[in-house]
Amino acid sequence: MTDRQKDRPWLMRTYAGHSTAEASNELYRRNLAKGQTGLSVAFDLPTQTGYDPDHVLARGEVGRVGVPVSHLGDMRRLFQDIPLERTNTSMTINATAMWLLALYQVVAEEQGADLALLRGTTQNDIVKEYLSRGTHVFPPGPSLRLTTDMITYTVGRIPKWNPINICSYHLQEAGATPVQEIAYAMSTAVAVLDAVFASGRIPDERRGEVVSRISFFVNAGVRFVEEMCKMRAFSRIWDRVTRERYGIEDAGQRRFRYGVQVNSLGLTEAQPENNVQRIVLEMLAVTLSRDARARAVQLPAWNEALGLPRPWDQQWSLRIQQVLAHESDLLEYPDLFEGSHVVEAKVAALVAESFEEIDRIEGMGGVMAAVESGYLKSRLVSAHAERRARIESGEERIVGVNCYESTEPSPLTADLDTAIMMVDPANEARVVEALGTWRATRDGARVTDALAALKAVATGTGSLMAASVECARAGVTTGEWSGALREVFGEFRAPTGVSGAPVAVSAERGTPLAAVREKVSRTATELGCGRLRLLVGKPGLDGHSNGAEQIAVRARDAGFEVVYQGIRLTPEQIVSAALAEDVHCVGLSILSGSHSALVPDVLERLREAGAGDLPVIVGGIIPNADAEELRAAGVAAVFTPKDFGITEIIGRIVDEIRIANKLDPLEVSA
Repeated sequence: MTDRQKDRPWLMRTYAGHSTAEASNELYRRNLAKGQTGLSVAFDLPTQTGYDPDHVLARGEVGRVGVPVSHLGDMRRLFQDIPLERTNTSMTINATAMWLLALYQVVAEEQGADLALLRGTTQNDIVKEYLSRGTHVFPPGPSLRLTTDMITYTVGRIPKWNPINICSYHLQEAGATPVQEIAYAMSTAVAVLDAVFASGRIPDERRGEVVSRISFFVNAGVRFVEEMCKMRAFSRIWDRVTRERYGIEDAGQRRFRYGVQVNSLGLTEAQPENNVQRIVLEMLAVTLSRDARARAVQLPAWNEALGLPRPWDQQWSLRIQQVLAHESDLLEYPDLFEGSHVVEAKVAALVAESFEEIDRIEGMGGVMAAVESGYLKSRLVSAHAERRARIESGEERIVGVNCYESTEPSPLTADLDTAIMMVDPANEARVVEALGTWRATRDGARVTDALAALKAVATGTGSLMAASVECARAGVTTGEWSGALREVFGEFRAPTGVSGAPVAVSAERGTPLAAVREKVSRTATELGCGRLRLLVGKPGLDGHSNGAEQIAVRARDAGFEVVYQGIRLTPEQIVSAALAEDVHCVGLSILSGSHSALVPDVLERLREAGAGDLPVIVGGIIPNADAEELRAAGVAAVFTPKDFGITEIIGRIVDEIRIANKLDPLEVSA
C-alpha cells in the first residue's frame, strides 16, 4: 500500500509549559521543530484558578505545573514567532477558559490572523473539576453560563475552534470505571448542549455546527483491550444521543471527536522504566481501532511520577508516537476489530451499562444536580478506594510495585535529582515583579471601565465573551478578571465525597486494617482522648485530591476522627483548623511541587502557636532531595507514590503520634 493510501496520522502533541511565557515559548518552538504537529499548553495553577502570581494562594505555585499567563503581554510572549493561523493549539484550561481564549484571540488579531482559520481546543469542562481535578472557581450555574457563552460566541466568530473538550481523563485518575467515565462525560455533554440550545442564540439550522465542535478528552489505561472497547462505546453512545436527543441527521456532525492523554497517575515511581511500555500499551488502545481512533494524542513522560519531565523525556514520548505512525503499518488497514464477537459483546455491555447510569443521573435532575448533591463525587471516591484495596491486597498487580519488586540499579535514575527538571525557586519573584511592571504601565482608566462592563454583563443575561475580549485588550489581569466575576457569582467548594464512601478494606481479625485499628484504639486510650484526630490538608492550589481523600477514608475506617475540609487552603487556615480541632497529627498532600514553600510555612506557624511538637507528615510527588530537606525542617514522615499501602501509611501516622507524645512503641496483631 502506498503512502497516499494510508490514513493521516493523528495530531501529535506534548503537554508542556513551565516557569515563564518566554521559557515555554522556547520549548514549544523546539518541540515543533522535532515534528510535533500541535501544541498543548499546560497552565500553572494560579492561572487555572484565576489568581495573579502575587496572590497569597499562588505562593509556591507560580510556573510549577505549567506556564503563568497573567495578561495579554504574557500571551504575546507565549506565542512569539508561532503563527496562530497555522497552529492547532490545545489549552488545558477550565474555570478561566473564557479568559484564556479571549487573550488568545487578541494575540491572533495582533498577528493579523483570520479568526475563521484558528484551530484548537479549550478544555472548558467544569464538571470534572468539581469531581476530580479541583481547579473550579464559580458555582455550577454561572460556570455553565460561561461555557454556554463561549460556545455560542465561537460558533459565530471562531467557527473551527472546539470551545469545549469534555474531559473524562481526570475521572479515570480519580477512580472512575469505564462505565462511570462514559456516563459522567456524556451527562456533562447533555447538560452543556441543553444549555446552549436553550439560550436561544443558536438557530435550528446551525445546531449541527455546534454538535460538530464538541470534542472530548479521554484517558487510556493499561487495560488496553477494555480501553479500546470503551472508545468504541463512547462513539456509539455519542452518535445515538446526538441523533435522538438533538435531531442531528448529518453523520459527519455526529462523529465522536476526541483527543487523549494516556494515564499519568498510573505511572510508577518504583522501576519507572516500566512506564515506557505502559505508555505504549495505553497509546495502542486509542490508535489500533480505526473506527474509534483518537484525533490527537499526547503522551506523558516516563518520569512524571518523579517530578517535572525534561525536554529530552518529552522528546522520547513524541518519538513513541512517531515510530507507531511512520514505521509501523497501523495506518494502512481498515478497522481491525470489525466483526469481532468478543469486541462487540464488550462494547454492547459498556453501552448498556453506561445508558443505565446516564438515565440515573438524568433522573436526579442532570449532571449539575448530581454534582451538588455529592452523588458523583462519592461514587468516584468509592470506586477509587476499591481499586486501591485491590492493589494493596495484590488482586490487581502492578509490576515493580506489588510484584516483581527486585530490580537492578537503573541508569535512568542513578542520580534522582537530575532525572527531572527543577523550576528555579527564584522564578516566582521574577514573575511577580514583571506583573507589577505590567500594572504600572497600562491604561488604568481603561482597565477600570472594562472590569465595570464585565460585571455589568455578569449581573444581567448578556454574553460574557465579548466583554472578556475587551478586558484582554485593556490589559486586565487574570486575577482581576476572575475577581470581578467572583464578586458577582461567588465561589464554590465542591463536596469531598469522603463521608459517603463505604468501607473498602476488610477489618476482620487478622487483617492489616484490624491491627491498625487496634493500634489507633490503644493509643487513644493511653492519651485519654476518646479518639485520635487527624487533619488532612491540601495547602495551595493543587486540586489533585485523590490521595488525600483515600488517606482520609482509610483513617476514618481505622478509627480516626478525620478533619478534611477539601482543597485550596492557606497554611494559616490549616494551622488554625489544627488548633481549633485539637488534632494529633497534620497530614499535608501536595502534588504540584509547591511543598518546598508551603510545608515549612505550616511548620513555622505551628511553632509560633506553641504546637511545634504536633507531628506533620507530607505526601505527594516529592523529589528525594526535597524530601530530605523537609525531614530536616521537622517533617515527621514523607510519602511518595512508591508508598502505595494506605493501611501501612495510617499505621505510620499512629507511630508518629506515639513518638511525639513520648509513648512506647506499640506492636499489635489483630
